[in-house]
Amino acid sequence: MTELKRRPLPHDFHPPVPSFTVASEDVREGATLKDAQVYAEGNTSPQLRWEGFPPETKSFAVTCYDPDAPTGSGFWHWVLFDIPASVTELPAGAGSAGFKGLPAGAVHVRNDYGSKDFGGAAPPPGDGPHRYVFTVYAVDQEKLGPDGDVSPAVVGFNLRFHAIARAQLIGEYENPARG
Repeated sequence: MTELKRRPLPHDFHPPVPSFTVASEDVREGATLKDAQVYAEGNTSPQLRWEGFPPETKSFAVTCYDPDAPTGSGFWHWVLFDIPASVTELPAGAGSAGFKGLPAGAVHVRNDYGSKDFGGAAPPPGDGPHRYVFTVYAVDQEKLGPDGDVSPAVVGFNLRFHAIARAQLIGEYENPARG
């Protein structure tokens, strides 16, 4: 792979918080995403599980963000919050069509594709490798506050004040130049 662009991650602008562990059967740190997590292939949200978060956690939020998208503002692929604190794993596909395994009460907001679900990797052909940052936030409230009609920026604003810990996993994907 070519050298990755090093644009800031969304939480680089938030106060530091403790970290915990997130792991996946589908995404490996620094590795190429599987076809299942690519928009034109499987478009399936990955399995994620987490542990080691603070005991005072009241809920979780999960996001997937591409800071390397050629937009000037990155690209939100998945924004999910109000996941009950008793839930420490999402099965593959929980954020995809049908929402199988999505916990009751969890709220999706519109991603940058314009849909309220997971949208897989789809960098422009020849744009080089992009990072896909899967972040799990431990939240100090059962309900973050916004509803499902807000933007990812509003969710990020609320997470800035209510995240008490954070875990991340970064996969990569590159769409080779055509022809």
